[in-house]
Amino acid sequence: MSDKRTDYISWDEYFMGVAILSGMRSKDPGTQVGACIVSQDNKILSMGYNGFPNGCSDDAFPWCREGDALDNKYFYSTHGELNAILNYRGGSLEGAKIYVTLFPCNECAKAIIQAGIKTIVYDSDKYAATPSVIASKRMLDAAGVRYYPYAHTNRNITLTV
Repeated sequence: MSDKRTDYISWDEYFMGVAILSGMRSKDPGTQVGACIVSQDNKILSMGYNGFPNGCSDDAFPWCREGDALDNKYFYSTHGELNAILNYRGGSLEGAKIYVTLFPCNECAKAIIQAGIKTIVYDSDKYAATPSVIASKRMLDAAGVRYYPYAHTNRNITLTV
């Protein structure tokens, strides 16, 4: 008979927690997105968050959302999902699962599909009605990528660092 703890966190809580914590590294003042890619046997393969490419200073490029196209963040920032895919150095991501704090846009959906990731667990889908997310879901459905919302447990997890 085992006397193990019974209040340990689930795999989904653990990996979404890692994605949320990764998103906290983002310097974007508006939206912080984190991602965590996991193998079929629950091993963390890679993580990422939204930010600028290596060598592009966080102080030299714009973080704003409005204004001229060359003076806002959209041409320069890399999304958390894409960063997690690009950060992986271990070979194939075929059959992996990705935990993301925000439902992937159409560009990230293409990368997810091409990388062979088969499951997406997402926290927020606040842009569900936008053309980008509608297109994303069309492609994910066509490619057989399963996606579902993270089931909140409302557990409080506190970090003291």
